[in-house]
Amino acid sequence: MAILWFSPPVYVKTDHDGFRYGVHHVEAAAEELVLWTKRSPKWQEAERACVEAMSGKVSPQQARDAFEEAPNEEGMLFPD
Repeated sequence: MAILWFSPPVYVKTDHDGFRYGVHHVEAAAEELVLWTKRSPKWQEAERACVEAMSGKVSPQQARDAFEEAPNEEGMLFPD
């Protein structure tokens, strides 16, 4: 399976203050979502979009947009 890249990456906060994690593709976004304990509506949309992107139903950009909303909703989106 080809890697489904994001452009630009989505940066999320980590457990270490001031550090960020760059999510560069759909697979990494799905792996990141699995680690979260909060499963908000935006999390569910992001998970669904990642699965659909991996099965070719939506574009990587659509998955990226949905993924970006999840950490934003949880206050985990790293500011630019």
